Amino acid sequence: MSVVINVVKPSFYMDSVALMRCSKNLAGLDGVEDAALMMGTPANRQIMTDAGLLAADGERAQGGDLVIGIRAADREAADRAIAAAEAFLEKPARPHAAGADAWQPKTLRAGLKALPDASLALISVPGSYAAAEARKALNRGLHVMIFSDNVPIEAEIALKQQGREAGLLVMGPDCGTAIVSGVPLAFANQVPSGSIGIIGASGTGIQEISCLIARGGQGVSHAIGTGGRDLKAEVGGITTLMAIDMLDADPSTQHIVVVSKPPASTVVARIVSRIRESEKSFTVCFLGGEPIDLPENARAVRTLRDAARLAMGQPPLDERASLKSVDIVPAALRERTRICGLFAGGTLCAEAQLMMRDAGLKAASNVPIDGVASLEAAEEDWHRLIDLGDDRYTQGRPHPMIDPAVRDRPLAEALADPKVGVVLLDVVLGYGGHHDPAGHLAKALSDLSAEGRVIVASVTGTDQDPQNRARQVEILQRVGVKIAASNAEAVIAAIDALNRRP
Repeated sequence: MSVVINVVKPSFYMDSVALMRCSKNLAGLDGVEDAALMMGTPANRQIMTDAGLLAADGERAQGGDLVIGIRAADREAADRAIAAAEAFLEKPARPHAAGADAWQPKTLRAGLKALPDASLALISVPGSYAAAEARKALNRGLHVMIFSDNVPIEAEIALKQQGREAGLLVMGPDCGTAIVSGVPLAFANQVPSGSIGIIGASGTGIQEISCLIARGGQGVSHAIGTGGRDLKAEVGGITTLMAIDMLDADPSTQHIVVVSKPPASTVVARIVSRIRESEKSFTVCFLGGEPIDLPENARAVRTLRDAARLAMGQPPLDERASLKSVDIVPAALRERTRICGLFAGGTLCAEAQLMMRDAGLKAASNVPIDGVASLEAAEEDWHRLIDLGDDRYTQGRPHPMIDPAVRDRPLAEALADPKVGVVLLDVVLGYGGHHDPAGHLAKALSDLSAEGRVIVASVTGTDQDPQNRARQVEILQRVGVKIAASNAEAVIAAIDALNRRP
């Protein structure tokens, strides 16, 4: 019978990504069935309860406490895992060798003392603490990027109003990507400097557009993330409008791209009015939104790929032309009539849904856009498009861009499904992500049977990223994955393969 052990570390905080990586390592130890290191908030305690990892000691934890949860085959294995967890948690406290990383500040005040000329603070703490830390940064005259999620919308509104009054940008909460003066922040890619500015309520949307621009031979001045709720009516697009002001005044920015899922109608009107005032040109990509009446200095596009092309002064790419780069022989598909999309990028999943919907295909998703059904309502022959970054897949685990193993089980299920003919994947590179997502995916595919199926993927990134896009593409091609130049082209190729099956 399994044993469950909890150790509570009072008033102990460590970055959640580091904790999730430790949890994964502990879960791989001999005799350990599952493991989690989480802050003791009510929501996290419920996650641990649902996973069978919470004991009486952990139930008494408070929000500022760290809970180690181990479920193991026996007490000896559990004790070994606890010891390994304790050793991991002690590492930051041990003296470093002399050098540049000998000391790291643990508070905003200490950070500013070390870097008195800093102009931006990146906040990545549990959501219940994020607003307070962001307010401290604003009070010290810093722009703020809030990576944390689970921040109440009322706190977001108050922070953005405070920032607007002080002329300080508040990116987020739940802002995963930004590039400021050529410096990638959080989940972002290494792209050259250039004349195109990007404003996005979508992290992977910014990544896809910026990387396509880079691979097209041009560059990005700044990419400003807003957080996914900025374009809701309650928030009013405060950060988006401030970002337009900033890029409009920036002499290095000649063209501005605005990308998001459909904003509230009242916010659309404000954005359009602000674009009309500018002398610069704009590309607007509201994925899945209704057509909008734009001024002469702006054009709307329906895909991320076309947003990048238009920003570079190129026309949208004809769909038939885009198929030439993806060599797919669908002869083996025969009775397999479904596409299964497994996405690390939520916006890439939304783009795939949009394109299938507009092509007249029946599709379902766990995060459906307008006109796409929920998974629960899907009929047997409908296509499935899954956002693996959704809470269902990431509770207590890292995001799939950090831990590609999140995709392993859904991938095995898709390849075992006799109705699935095409598996559609995205591989997202960049800072903050897994060091070798293609290698992990290739290993997973080599352990499974993909015979009689087509696997097509896009790789969002550049050759200058830590993972090197060219190397990642080569790894995938060696195991038979068909590589498209963009997510949009991967979707087109997947649809075409099914249309041409015998």
